[in-house]
Amino acid sequence: MAKSSESPGSTEPRHSDVVIVGAGPAGLATAYELQRRSIECRVLERGDRPGFTWAHLYDSLILHTGRHLSALPGRPLPRSLPLFVPRAAYADYLADYAKSLHAPIETGVAVTRIEHAGANWQLHTSAGDYTSRALVMATGIVGNPYVPDFPGRAVYGGQVLHAAAYRRPADLVGPRLLVVGAGNSGGELASELAAAGRAVDIAIRSGVNVVPRDLAGIPTQYLAYAIQHWPRPLQRAIASAVGRLAIWRRGRSPLPRTSLSPIDAIPLLGYHLDDAVRAGRIRVRPGLARLTGSGAAFVDGSTENYDAILLATGYRHELDALGPLVRTDPTGHALRRDRVTSSDHDGLWFVGHNHDATGGLSNIARDAGAVATAIAGYLPQTP
Repeated sequence: MAKSSESPGSTEPRHSDVVIVGAGPAGLATAYELQRRSIECRVLERGDRPGFTWAHLYDSLILHTGRHLSALPGRPLPRSLPLFVPRAAYADYLADYAKSLHAPIETGVAVTRIEHAGANWQLHTSAGDYTSRALVMATGIVGNPYVPDFPGRAVYGGQVLHAAAYRRPADLVGPRLLVVGAGNSGGELASELAAAGRAVDIAIRSGVNVVPRDLAGIPTQYLAYAIQHWPRPLQRAIASAVGRLAIWRRGRSPLPRTSLSPIDAIPLLGYHLDDAVRAGRIRVRPGLARLTGSGAAFVDGSTENYDAILLATGYRHELDALGPLVRTDPTGHALRRDRVTSSDHDGLWFVGHNHDATGGLSNIARDAGAVATAIAGYLPQTP
C-alpha cells in the first residue's frame, strides 16, 4: 500500500526494523521478500507514487528484457502483455504490485542524509527523521542522470537535454540533432528522432556490440540467463557464435565495435540503430570533444552545428545521502562483500546494483531474496 507522507506532529524519529529507500522495482521486490519472511519494513519514495521513475520515462520505451524475466517475485507479468512489455504497462504493473504489499510505502519523502549511530541507521528526510536497524538502498540509477562536464558547455547556445528528461521527439527543438552515447537508450532515441524526420547524428566514443533482441522469437536475454553459470570462456564463445551468425545474415554492422565481449559489457539489443545508419537516416560521429557556440567538435577535429543535443550518457547510482559512509568503485557502485552486502557497514544492503546481459530486473528479483535472507539472519543478532 502507498500513502503520501505528512510532516509528523512529533520530533521523535519513526523507527522500523528495516527501511528501504526507493519504491521502484528494487524496493518493491525487497519489501515483498521481507514480508514473505514476516519482517516488518518501511519504504520511502521521493516521487509521488511507487514506480515513479517508470511512470516518467520516455513514451516509446519497451523493455529490452522478456516478460518472463522482468517480473518481480511472487507476481508474474500478465500473459496478456506482449513478450517485450511497454513502459506504461510496466508502470501499471508496479503500481498494482505495490498495492498488494502490506508494508507502508511513504511517497513524497526525499532522503537527504543518512548517519550510522550505534546499532541504528538515522535517515534525515523531507518529512522528518527515521531510524532503522537495517537499511536497504534500492534507489536504482535512472533517478540520477549522469551529465558530463563537456568543455564549452557554457558557450553552446542550443538546447541540451538528458535522456532522463526526454519523453517524445517534440521535446527537442530544431531539425539538427546530436545524440551523445550509443547505449540502449541512445540507440532507441536516435532512431525515434530520425523516424520523426530530424537530421540526427550520434556520437560514439568507445564502440558498441550489437546483438539481436531475439533469436527465432526467443529473447536473447533468455540465452544469457541460461548460460550465466557456465565458464566465461564458453559464454564468450557462444556470444561470438551469435555475432558471426548475425554478420552472416546481415553483414557487418556500420557501428564502431567495442573490444569487449557482449558477455562483459551490456550490448545494444536490436537493430533499430544499425538499420537507421545503414539507411542513411543517422550519421555516426566519433566521440564528443567539446561544445561550441553553435554545435559540437569531435575528437577527430571535425565540427558540426546542432540545434539541440540529447545526452544518452547514462546514470549513476543515487548514493549521495550516504556521503562518506560508503566507498564506490569507478562506475559509481557501492563496494560490496558479495552481490548485495556493504563492504563498509554491517546492516546495509544494496538492491539494483547488478547489471549484466541477463537483465537488471532479473538481477533485482534474485538480489531481493538474498537481501531478505541476510536481514532475517542479521536482525536477531542486533542488540
